[in-house]
Amino acid sequence: MLPRTIRLTAATIVALGLLTACSGETSGSADPSASPSSSGASSGGAGPKVPAPLPTDDLLNNPCNVLNADEAAKEGFIYPGRTVNESSVSCSFKSTGNPLNSVSIGALPQNKNGISDIYDQKAQSAYFEPVTVNGYPGVLADAHDGRPSGNCQLWLGVTDQLAVSIVPQISAGQHKADPCGFAQEVAGVVVDHLKAAA
Repeated sequence: MLPRTIRLTAATIVALGLLTACSGETSGSADPSASPSSSGASSGGAGPKVPAPLPTDDLLNNPCNVLNADEAAKEGFIYPGRTVNESSVSCSFKSTGNPLNSVSIGALPQNKNGISDIYDQKAQSAYFEPVTVNGYPGVLADAHDGRPSGNCQLWLGVTDQLAVSIVPQISAGQHKADPCGFAQEVAGVVVDHLKAAA
């Protein structure tokens, strides 16, 4: 039986703590040529604007609702996920094939400038790679580089005021070699789910 208490990865907690502690500061800015979008920066920082705000009620109140049963099954997750309470509320979805593999999805409402707050912390990131997921700006970034161990952190801008963290922890299997690619795949499903709820 799976344990009822599931914790975020240490890397996620470190990143959330770093960003929360530095909320409101602008200690760095992104290279404009590295921006994943040409739509311009949000008024709160260096990050790109989202093309259209997505609904955030589930992300803030019940992040386990950001995937339905069919979406979770398609990604190989046990449904429903388990709510995790750390510095923010997130949901952990365990793999159907390996209970040591999981993906955590959660929002960071403490940072009021969405993905711009992540861009403003670029100097503290062990890796920083802007991406676009189904038209929405994202960035692969974390204070610790756990990618060789199957961990990756993707921040996704869903509104100009809210970023979502998607963190695969892959101990074994096909996604261990590219956890960031899997994070983007899951993020695409989340975007489509939120668009359908709009």
